[in-house]
Amino acid sequence: MSMLITGIRELVTCDDTVENARGRTNADLTRGLGVVPDAAVVIGGGSEDSAPAVEWIGPADQAPAADWAIDLGGKAVLPGFVDSHAHLVFAGDRSAEFAARMTGQPYDGGGIALTMAATREAGDAELRDLLAKRVGEMRSQGTTTVEIKSGYGLDVEHEVRALRLAREVTPETTFLGAHVVPPDRRGAGGREAYLDLVCGEMLAACAPYARWVDVFCEPASAHAFDGEESRRVLEAGRDAGLELRVHGNQLGHGPGVQLAVELGAASVDHCTYLSDEDVEALAGSGTVATLLPGVEFSTRQPYPDARRLFDAGVDVALATDCNPGTCSSSSMPLMIALAVREMGMTPAEALRAATVGGARALRRDDVGRIRVGQRADLAVVDAPSVLHIPYRVGVPIVRALEV
Repeated sequence: MSMLITGIRELVTCDDTVENARGRTNADLTRGLGVVPDAAVVIGGGSEDSAPAVEWIGPADQAPAADWAIDLGGKAVLPGFVDSHAHLVFAGDRSAEFAARMTGQPYDGGGIALTMAATREAGDAELRDLLAKRVGEMRSQGTTTVEIKSGYGLDVEHEVRALRLAREVTPETTFLGAHVVPPDRRGAGGREAYLDLVCGEMLAACAPYARWVDVFCEPASAHAFDGEESRRVLEAGRDAGLELRVHGNQLGHGPGVQLAVELGAASVDHCTYLSDEDVEALAGSGTVATLLPGVEFSTRQPYPDARRLFDAGVDVALATDCNPGTCSSSSMPLMIALAVREMGMTPAEALRAATVGGARALRRDDVGRIRVGQRADLAVVDAPSVLHIPYRVGVPIVRALEV
């Protein structure tokens, strides 16, 4: 069965091989987005074993016939957002922590212990229901691909459970046993013993459910891990067959970026505090700098300087970091608006970072673009142009297209 989608006022492909129409309104503002005006898309295939794929893209007046059709009535269409950094398997409520930060209490990463306790106490059915609601919330705002980390169990049983549940909704699962040192391991010798557990028994149990390994490399926090500890976690994960990601340079200058680049990590996330050497290293690497502006919004930290990264030629992604402590938002449109307003991105750069950038951060070439032969992961904007996404901040105008 094939489906023809017509009535697309502006089709944003994010495909570098598609040139924007010359002389069209907003052409300069959408440069690099591969815009096809007054377009149509044909989607076909789809089964238990394969996702629907894009079969044809072009002007609506040249569209081929299909088994059935829908008319979007002049809306814009773009690739579904790729949220490459999220923590969705958790229970509990930390809204009071947010309120405290808004009155001046600093963030240091210690609140994770509260979520750990609530998550361990929750049953599978409760966590599965919470996870499904959060993924549904993301899709209702245009996200079609999401990475999900563990990191709120912090023992073997509950880290495995988090990844097992996450694997039910996405192939992009990340083992984050090295999120923080849990409270009961912070005494004499406990930190070393916990690292032994993370790199040994916990990793062995979790690896079958994970694609990635991650670590919170943040010497500025007593709860997180320094450079050598982080190296040990990442190298153990790599030896277990996992690919690498890094939380780095969030709370201050540190070794996270350099370590990520040295070890060939797909992405280093946060990048709030960067030296010139960090930027230079990223620019000459295959490591994506994933920026998480919702965290800065929620913690009152300074925003990363995205303009500096773009000007240096660094690959940049945007993600939500949706989590209970430092960014309780699942909204990629909000991240786009914050990136444009606070971090020096143009709307076109922000939209690419939320689609192509996220795909690169996950080393995926089948999502993040609208291209013949790729997955038909599309998002619809209830407006004639994608420029309305950062313009109409806070208004729910983007949703994943169900095909």
